[in-house]
Amino acid sequence: MAEWTEKLKVSMGDRFHENAPLGSNTTYRVGGSARGLVKVANVDELLIVKKILDDTDGKVAVLVLGNGSNMLVSDRGFDGLVIKLNGSFEQLSILSDGWVQLGAASLLPVAARKLVRAGLSGFEWAVGVPGSFGGAVRMNAGGHGSEIANTLFNVTVLDLWGNSTPKTVSAEELDLRYRHSSISDHEIVLEGKMRLVCVPDVDLLKGRISDIVKWRREHQPGGQNAGSVFVNPKNGKRAAELIQELGLKGLRIGSAQVSMKHANFIQCDEGGRADDVYRLMVDVKKRVRESFGVELRSEIRLIGFGEDSL
Repeated sequence: MAEWTEKLKVSMGDRFHENAPLGSNTTYRVGGSARGLVKVANVDELLIVKKILDDTDGKVAVLVLGNGSNMLVSDRGFDGLVIKLNGSFEQLSILSDGWVQLGAASLLPVAARKLVRAGLSGFEWAVGVPGSFGGAVRMNAGGHGSEIANTLFNVTVLDLWGNSTPKTVSAEELDLRYRHSSISDHEIVLEGKMRLVCVPDVDLLKGRISDIVKWRREHQPGGQNAGSVFVNPKNGKRAAELIQELGLKGLRIGSAQVSMKHANFIQCDEGGRADDVYRLMVDVKKRVRESFGVELRSEIRLIGFGEDSL
């Protein structure tokens, strides 16, 4: 047992787990284990973890795990510490005049429905994204013509490599672009504030939610996947269109297959291998490059695949 794992075991008790399943905590439900996983319920506990990491002088790799909906973990796993926020980080507070405060661990579909019931509009798109608020901020998640940048006002972030005082950063400082923010791997989103629009007609908002859910069921597959695999190119056709034009729907490598329903989704069989998904991603990317001269970029976070990953 390493010194840092021993310290976490003493300080965090049963909230720390060694050799913890990681792949099974993602929506792909495949992949290996993490050397350590700690569940953190509040800022004070997070600062305890930060102090232990400080003593390692940056020698321990750290991964923040939300709902695991945008992540593929290699079969070799992750040789580091996974931090999973829960407890107070799951809170959603409705303030006044359309202002809302969301903890990083707030689940997007749950938050979207709660806000609609409160007569607040601007976050309906999130009902179809099975992620957490913190992860959504980090990648500027979006859908159905909107994204989190449209409503985000500020976020509170803790830098694991910095001092122990969380800082509040305005949305303008986050360089929010298509599926991008300036938040780094060693920064943890704790909470954020959004400004939504007050709408008296709650039934209208509920109808929008129903339409989004219906559209996603009709156009996107269920099962073991992590949503869109590749970021849409800046100009020209979308990633799904390029992949579909090459006739790659149904293309299979081992336990992984390009979805027959949506060409930018890759499904994995129950009990399958993360490395099969990765190999299929590499193959699809190569074919698109050779046929169209377009370099697709992964929208999924690839964990444990090495420096040469997509």
